[in-house]
Amino acid sequence: MHKWKLGFGAGVIVVVAAVVGVFVTQRDETAGAATPNPAMMAMPVPVSKIVRKTIPIYLEYSARTEAIRQIALQAKVAGYVEQQHVPDGTDVNKGDLLYTIDPRDFQAALDSAKAQLERNTAALAYARANLDRGSSLVKSGYLDKDTYDQRTSNTRQAEAALAIDQANVHTAEINLSYTEIKAPFSGRLGRNQASTGTLVTTGSSTLNTLVQLSPIYVTFNPSETDLVSIEQARGKGKIQADVFLPGETTPRYSGELTFLDNTIDRSTGTIIARATIANTDRSLLPGQYVRIRLAVSQQPDALMVPQVALGSSQLGKYVYVVGQGNKADMRLVSLGPAEGALVAVEKGVSEGDQVISGNLQKIGPGSLVKPLP
Repeated sequence: MHKWKLGFGAGVIVVVAAVVGVFVTQRDETAGAATPNPAMMAMPVPVSKIVRKTIPIYLEYSARTEAIRQIALQAKVAGYVEQQHVPDGTDVNKGDLLYTIDPRDFQAALDSAKAQLERNTAALAYARANLDRGSSLVKSGYLDKDTYDQRTSNTRQAEAALAIDQANVHTAEINLSYTEIKAPFSGRLGRNQASTGTLVTTGSSTLNTLVQLSPIYVTFNPSETDLVSIEQARGKGKIQADVFLPGETTPRYSGELTFLDNTIDRSTGTIIARATIANTDRSLLPGQYVRIRLAVSQQPDALMVPQVALGSSQLGKYVYVVGQGNKADMRLVSLGPAEGALVAVEKGVSEGDQVISGNLQKIGPGSLVKPLP
């Protein structure tokens, strides 16, 4: 009986040991299969080659637009406003008819001046004919010298009266033309200030305003430290000026620097400068805030990296490059001017480096990476 119990216990131990062995073996195999291959842990990252190129150097300022010409439309003759020919806010061309003042009084004055001219023209013709007859008679002795002199005087007086009449006709024509108020230059009409039927007087009644929009000035204030760079650029030729609207990153308008003031403001250390912009679509309006950028020089052989590759830390700006063994290598960099999606790096990288431009938040210094084109 004891032998059977002993044999039975030994058999149980053998079976348990076998089961445990199988379990341990399977666990080891599973653990071995779950252990990752180091090559499979590399983080895929997009990389970019460093671009060497010549880039422009810009100076950028806050600026405000300013009209080249802005006038108040006023009447040169007194009268009632008969008609406004174009609506408020219309873009007009030079010579377009804007307002008409009642012309009847001025037309009557012109007709009267012309009639006076006709009468005195006839009087002059008679005086000249009488003088011609007197010239023959005075030679033959049938006309005394005093009478002849009187005829000569009458002729000259008639000529003078005719000259006065011609001047009066011209004045009346000018006054009549003033009843038509035309655009002295191309621009945009403002808000009407004299409704139809309003009595306007000479030089004191404003009918509207007219503003020239194309071209337009953009005025800004460079510092005296930038003045040296600007003057050097002016010595080489025209300086291109690009204008940005608020919130935009690409210039919408271009022109050139056309004016630098002759004194520097002592209180601010700045100078007044002005660029002339074509503004062909007339979308820029006077008094508008914009940004202006001047291209003053060029930087050759600049090393350019994508701006998306930049990171920031307490030590400054940095980029990751693919180092030895495909490990991420952090490089602190000194930045230069930007151009579009690229920025110049003055220190920290070399031309042959592969810059990591994505998945930056998933890697750190020494992380294993898998470069992707």
